[in-house]
Amino acid sequence: MIPTDRSHLTVAALSHPGETREINEDRYSVTSYSRESDKAPVMLALVADGIGGHQAGEVASQIAADQVPSAIAKSSGDDPVAELSEAIIGAGRSISESSNKDKALEGMGSTIATAMVVGRRLYTVSVGDSRTYLVRSGTIQQISIDHTWIQEAIKHGILTPEEAQDHPNAHVLHRHLGGERDPIPDLRLRLSADESDKASEANQGLKLAAHDQMLLCSDGLTDLVEDQELLEVLSENSPERAASILVDMARARGGHDNITLIIVEVPDKEAARPRGRLRSGLVLVTAALGLLVLVAIGTGFSLWLGFWPW
Repeated sequence: MIPTDRSHLTVAALSHPGETREINEDRYSVTSYSRESDKAPVMLALVADGIGGHQAGEVASQIAADQVPSAIAKSSGDDPVAELSEAIIGAGRSISESSNKDKALEGMGSTIATAMVVGRRLYTVSVGDSRTYLVRSGTIQQISIDHTWIQEAIKHGILTPEEAQDHPNAHVLHRHLGGERDPIPDLRLRLSADESDKASEANQGLKLAAHDQMLLCSDGLTDLVEDQELLEVLSENSPERAASILVDMARARGGHDNITLIIVEVPDKEAARPRGRLRSGLVLVTAALGLLVLVAIGTGFSLWLGFWPW
């Protein structure tokens, strides 16, 4: 794919270390491309969270934030889910190799949440508990799935969602980048809590509509701000303003972890039509030139007959 300077979507991103951490182990990236096969605009957004409690989490998340966009830039963009998965697995291997080579980096790891929009088609792949949300028509839906012990306990009926709140194992991950095994990318794009895994995977390539929003974020935000609050802020503010408000909310409630988010909004079709205005201008110019030509022809013909038209 061909890197481009500007996204075809409206994007705002913000990262803050929080109120208790000296080091920000979160990383994010937003990159834009043009697909060579059909010139379709492509945007890739990702959030990576260095795993808390492990050494050099910021190194692991930086590797993920660097390598995934680099791998996507070398891809065709024709199979987004497979290409994202391969890029994430490659980043996981690089994290493991770096960890094995340097004792100071031993045990490092990272989560990752990615969203690729090709034209207006959405593709998502994730590993860990960094989340992706879809805001549409006044509703918010977490479309990624947390790879935590808690999520598995809820899924199998061991805990209720209420019992899971503030559970000591809330952030124990069973999938992440780094470690002895390759990461397992999650290909589910979940639009409903009760749909099957197969149905969730079939949602890849979801057609986005004007004003749809995607929120990618680390758990430093979602631990302290409820989904309904996310919806209200996103619905009532521009992406840039919403990003600032959400970070401030998490900080005001303790900010016990790094806070990182990316907001992506699909612009209104009517708002991005400069070519239409250009065509209208060209029509007016062409008509004016045509009129001038007719006047010139009429004047020349009158002179040839021997009299002035006025």
